[in-house]
Amino acid sequence: MSAVETLREARAVGIHLEVEGEDLLLEASAPPPTAVLDALSQHKTEIVAILRRGHDCWSSEDWRLFFKERAEMAEFAGGLPRNKAEARAFECCIIEWLNRNPSPSVPGRCAWCGRSESHDAVVLPYGTEPGTHIWLHSYCWIEWRKCVDLRRRMLSTG
Repeated sequence: MSAVETLREARAVGIHLEVEGEDLLLEASAPPPTAVLDALSQHKTEIVAILRRGHDCWSSEDWRLFFKERAEMAEFAGGLPRNKAEARAFECCIIEWLNRNPSPSVPGRCAWCGRSESHDAVVLPYGTEPGTHIWLHSYCWIEWRKCVDLRRRMLSTG
């Protein structure tokens, strides 16, 4: 079981997890299964890293509130159906995260696969602020987006 799967399992059995320093704090209304506690112990370092606030000092709750505000604006002020409003809000979260956590890559080289741009494999910038773009091939974007979606699911299940 991976660290992400362990987190899902812990939450599924009613364990609330928080990070304090290097410690992983657990809270549950009933004694959790031993197998889940063992998996949490085995993956503690990875789980702490996943749950720790980002370099931008936003917690998962900050991100949920940001998402919720954007979704409500798109739905109520923008007139979008809820599912489209949430999709728009998620896009806003991606852009905000990229802007707060710039990890620019070399123009002309894909940040996902590392290969250079060629006549049949153009790399495109993702991000909104100059100098903070990551560059990806259109076909590499799919795998990159899967990683972004995983992060989204982790935030939404918190």
